[in-house]
Amino acid sequence: MTTMHPRMPMPIAGTPGDVPEIDALAINTIRTLSMDAVQAANSGHPGTPMALAPVAYTLWQHVMNFDPADPIWPNRDRFVLSNGHASMLLYSLLYLSGVKAVNPKYEVVGEPSVSLDDIKNFRQLGSKCPGHPEYRWTTGVETTTGPLGQGVSTSVGMAMSSRWMAEYFNRPDFELFDFNVYSICGDGCFMEGISGEAASLAGHLKLSNLCWIYDNNHITIEGHTELAYTDDVATRFIGYGWNVVRVGDANDLDLLERALNVFKETDDRPTLIIVDSHIGWGSPHKQDTSAAHGEALGVEEIKLTKKFYDWPSEEPFFVPDGVMDRFQELLGARGKKARDDWFELFAGYQKAHPELADELHRMQRRELPEGWDQGLAPYPADEKGVATRVSSGEVLNTIAEHVPWLVGGAADLAPSTKTRLVFDGAGDFQSPAWGGDYGGRNLHFGIREHAMAAACNGMSTCKIRPFGSGFLIFSDYARGSIRLSALMELPVIYIFTHDSIGLGEDGPTHQPIEQLASLRAMPGLLMIRPCDANEVVECWRFVMQLEHEPVLFALSRQNLPTLDRSRYGAAEGCARGAYVIADCEGDPEVLLMASGSEVPLCITAHEALVAEGIRSRVVSMPCWTLFERQDQAYRDEVLPPSVDARVAVEQASTFGWERYAGREGAIIGMTGFGASAPIAELQKDFGFEPENVVAAAKAQIKRVGGS
Repeated sequence: MTTMHPRMPMPIAGTPGDVPEIDALAINTIRTLSMDAVQAANSGHPGTPMALAPVAYTLWQHVMNFDPADPIWPNRDRFVLSNGHASMLLYSLLYLSGVKAVNPKYEVVGEPSVSLDDIKNFRQLGSKCPGHPEYRWTTGVETTTGPLGQGVSTSVGMAMSSRWMAEYFNRPDFELFDFNVYSICGDGCFMEGISGEAASLAGHLKLSNLCWIYDNNHITIEGHTELAYTDDVATRFIGYGWNVVRVGDANDLDLLERALNVFKETDDRPTLIIVDSHIGWGSPHKQDTSAAHGEALGVEEIKLTKKFYDWPSEEPFFVPDGVMDRFQELLGARGKKARDDWFELFAGYQKAHPELADELHRMQRRELPEGWDQGLAPYPADEKGVATRVSSGEVLNTIAEHVPWLVGGAADLAPSTKTRLVFDGAGDFQSPAWGGDYGGRNLHFGIREHAMAAACNGMSTCKIRPFGSGFLIFSDYARGSIRLSALMELPVIYIFTHDSIGLGEDGPTHQPIEQLASLRAMPGLLMIRPCDANEVVECWRFVMQLEHEPVLFALSRQNLPTLDRSRYGAAEGCARGAYVIADCEGDPEVLLMASGSEVPLCITAHEALVAEGIRSRVVSMPCWTLFERQDQAYRDEVLPPSVDARVAVEQASTFGWERYAGREGAIIGMTGFGASAPIAELQKDFGFEPENVVAAAKAQIKRVGGS
C-alpha cells in the first residue's frame, strides 16, 4: 500500500486550484474532530473520515440542497454514508453545519441534532453519535448504516421515490420534487452482494438522480484488498449501465466539484464517482488498517498529525473561529433558499391543487387518506375458501386504490404472491427509456430479494408506503434489510407466501421451516400469519394504521376454508394478536393453539373433541408479538393459566411454541426439512391431520389427570 511521507505537502493546501484558507481549516476540523472523538472513545474508525473529509465537504458545501435549519423538508437532497463505520465524518458535518433536531411529531426544535458534547461522548450511552449512524436517533441521518452495502442499496429506494413523487405530485409550473441522492461508499460495500443487486436495478431503471461516491482506498480489515478483491469496478458499473467518473486525488476539490457537476448534467443513467484516497490521509505514520477499522490513533500520533496540519491548538475538539460560519455561508444559505423557494411554490400548489397538497401532507406525516378502507368487506363463509395469498392480493388492491402512495412489487414473483396492482391506472414503475414512466404503482425488483427490501426501506424514509413480496423461504435472502426495517422503525410491508410445507411438490428447498420462528424473534417486526380470508382483511386493516413498525405477512399457497364467523370468533380479534376462535360450554379442559393454515385443522379436531364431550378451546394466534403486548388479564382470558393441557400445531419448526404450550405440552410441528410430494401426502406423513391433534389433546388431558 502507498505510504504517505511525513514531508509531503499539507493536504488541501497543496492541491490544484486556489482553496480558501477557511475551507482548508474547515476540512481539517472534520478530520480533527473525528480523530479526537475516536481517541476519547478508544473505539471507532478515524482513517476514513480523515481521508474523505474533502469529498464530503465539497459535496455538502458546494452541491447538495440541504437546509440545516429544516433537515426534513420534502425535496431536500439525501446523503447516505454507506460505509457507516466512518460515522464521525457525518457527525462532524451535522455539528459543524448546525443541523437542527426534529422531534417525533416532525417538528424542528431549537436544539442541535449533534452537539459538541455528543461528539465528545462518541459511542457512549445516550450520545446522538452512536458507533454507526442510526435513523430516527440522530436527525440528519437519512438511513441506518453499518452493515456494508445496505446504505447504497437503500439509496436506490430513495432515488426511486424522487422519481415516483415527481410523477405523481408535480404539475405544470409546480415542480415539487426533483431531489438527488448521494451516497459515499467503499470497497466493503461493493464486495457485499446486495450492492450488486441494487446497482443493477438502478442501472436498469436509469436513475440519473443517483450518485455513488466510491472511496477507492484498497484497504479492508485484513489488509490490502488484493487479498480478496480485484474487481475492475469501473468496467463492472459500466456494465450495469452507469456513468463512471474518476477523481485521482480525494484532496482535489476542483476535480471533485467538476465530477459532481458531471453527475448533475447526466440525465440518462446513475453516476459512480471513483475517488482515490488513502486511509488516515494526513497522519504521518498511521497508514495502516487500524486507522480505518476500530483503533484510535493514539495521543502522540494525533499530536503529530495536528502538527502536520499546522493546527492552531492541541486542545481536543477544538473548532476554529469561522468554521461553523463558513458552513452557514455556503450550505446554510443555499439550503435555506432552496427550502424557502420550495415552500413558496407549495403555497401556490395548495391553491391550485388542494387535493394533491392534502395527500402530500398526509403522506409526509404517515397518515392515511379519508376513506382509505372503503370497500373492505368480510368474506362469506366458504368451506372450500381461498388461499390467504389470494385474499391478501384482493385486499391489497382494494386498499391501494384509496392510498395512492401504497407502492410495491415482488422479486419476480408477483403472479405467485398475488401482489400485482390491477386496478385502472396502477401501471408499472419503469424508465421512459424502456417505454414506461416513473408514476407506476407496480415495482419490478427482479430476482433481487435483498435489494428489494433495502429499496423498500429507502422508499419508506421518503414516506412512501412500500411493500415487497416473495416466497417465505427467500426471506432469508432479504433478512439483513428486514432487520434494518425493524431497527429504523419503518412501516414497510413484506408479503411472503408459500408459508409452509403446504406448498408441496417444490420440496424442502422451498418449504420454510425455521423462518417463522426466526422472524418472530426479530424485535420490532410484526410477523403475521392469518388463518383465513377474514383474518387477512382484519390484519391488513390493522397494519395500514401503523406508522413505525414493519410487518411481514406469511401467507398460504393452498386454499383455506373461510370460517363462518357467526359460529366462530370474530376476526377483529387479530388486532390483539391472538383470540378465542372456537370454544366450549364451561371451562376448557384442553387448549388447541395454532396460526395460519393449521387453525382450520385445530377447529376440525375441536369439533371431534366436543362431539365426544371433551371441552376444547381453539386459539388463533396470527401474531405473537401483538398478543404479548396485551395486558395480563386478556392473555389469561385467552389462555387460562389453570388449563395445563395444551397442544400447539404449526407446519414449521416447533421452536418457540413451548412459551404457550408449556414444557409438558404437545407441539405438533416440524423437526426436519420437509419433502417433495403432494400436499395431502405431506400432511399425512408429518402428522398434520385432525385425528393426530385429537390424540395429542386426549394425551394432554390424561397427563394432567383428566378423564
